[in-house]
Amino acid sequence: MRPIWTKRGEVHTITAKRAQRMNVIGALLSSGRLVLAKLWQSVNGRWFFGFLMALLKRVSKPLVVILDNASIHTAKKLKPYWDLLEEKGMQFYFLPPYSPELNRIELLWHKMKYEWLPFKTFMPDELEQAIDEIGRGFGEKYMLTLLLGAYVANTMIELKLINENMVIRKNIPPNLRVIFS
Repeated sequence: MRPIWTKRGEVHTITAKRAQRMNVIGALLSSGRLVLAKLWQSVNGRWFFGFLMALLKRVSKPLVVILDNASIHTAKKLKPYWDLLEEKGMQFYFLPPYSPELNRIELLWHKMKYEWLPFKTFMPDELEQAIDEIGRGFGEKYMLTLLLGAYVANTMIELKLINENMVIRKNIPPNLRVIFS
């Protein structure tokens, strides 16, 4: 902290400038694709609904959306929006409360913040470019590795999302069924 000199009897004030906050909404598709939306404002249920509507238009297959219990996913006043999405063919599956380890996208957010983005202060346009680069390079330069430990015949199964496909890297015993959507 630097010392500041002010005449006796006067008050020295400094206006603190708070940086803007970028919020990112995302969807990891079962095909391995990543869809992102960036907002320079708080994300609320209506923004999330808009994201899901855009996702419906972009993806031509039926969608099952796996959600945690964040307030933007569970607010009762948003029920008409959820009903509209269900009418359009979207299905919802809610994870058990307090189980972020079951949510694949939480791993993505962790990797983005702590591994893929450099530890530095970004100007707004630099941050947008960095997020866009991760979105474009996902599946090639930026990959998620999901490890599933299965103690069936002492076999460890490693699943990787590569080039929009899930590749199983070890032999799976015929009596073990692994399903990720």
